[in-house]
Amino acid sequence: MTMKRTLGGLAAIFCLILLLLRPDLALTGAQKGLLLWANVVLPTLLPFMICSGAIVAFNGIPLLTKPFSPILSGLLHLSMPGSFVFITGLLCGYPMGARMDSSFLEEGRIRPAEARYLLAICNHPSPMFILGYVCAQAVPLFSSPDACPPWLFPAALYLPILPVSFLAGKWYRPGWGAQPAQQEFRPQPAPFSFDSQLMNCLETMEKIGLYIMLFSILALYLSFLPACIPLAVRAALLGTVEITTGIETIARSVPGFSGALLITGTAAFGGISGIFQTKSVLKSAGLSIRHYILWKLLHTLLSCIVFFALYRLCGNAPAS
Repeated sequence: MTMKRTLGGLAAIFCLILLLLRPDLALTGAQKGLLLWANVVLPTLLPFMICSGAIVAFNGIPLLTKPFSPILSGLLHLSMPGSFVFITGLLCGYPMGARMDSSFLEEGRIRPAEARYLLAICNHPSPMFILGYVCAQAVPLFSSPDACPPWLFPAALYLPILPVSFLAGKWYRPGWGAQPAQQEFRPQPAPFSFDSQLMNCLETMEKIGLYIMLFSILALYLSFLPACIPLAVRAALLGTVEITTGIETIARSVPGFSGALLITGTAAFGGISGIFQTKSVLKSAGLSIRHYILWKLLHTLLSCIVFFALYRLCGNAPAS
């Protein structure tokens, strides 16, 4: 514990020195992060949060999950509430799946083993982000759009959910019991309050915004690393720290297949900023951020392998 505190103190002092040496970078990074949050993340994520809370409160889960029951219940072995968590995380993006998973575990709607299983498979970039941003940045890296069709990216990011779910099920399902979780979804006993739901969502959005701001500052400092470090390495480091800035930098710095592969890995991992955002919404002590990171690393590796395989199946040979 003493060593941990010492390292934390040294890191804080180092960050303070950087801020004092280049306050202009801190200001620019903070502005970029807050603009990204205000212009993209807030208007995209907040309506989904409010709508999801209303669906839960008015017991609309069966209506939403029933059409997908053969896949979510039969293939992924999810309960009805668990299916809702999975759909929400898939459609809304980081960190909505983790937030809903933690909330349902606290409320007793899903069992701890199913919640841990869901955390491994329910937190991903949204289709809107992949099609609207990732593809827009990655496809122009190639001389011809036919060389890398846009569908490769959602396929590479979502297909690994199946092998990850199989491995996570083997790991967590022994504690699941004969029934995966409560099959009957019970509505909340308290009446739905729009004001309470709005304040809860805003609190979550504030945390996300602050993390985006902090890691945007860090990403900007990393962009000024010494010139002796290859540009591709610097771009990959930015992608590891913050997903949006990292993808943009990779698209500018690494052309062709190598850049597209790095963008795929960055989108699958979600960045350290995404990990901190996910940690901020995990209110339940039964969910481990360490396990989540390990599953994300596995998912990232599988996404890169799937992208490589699909790219070759399209008749292309990898080239930088």
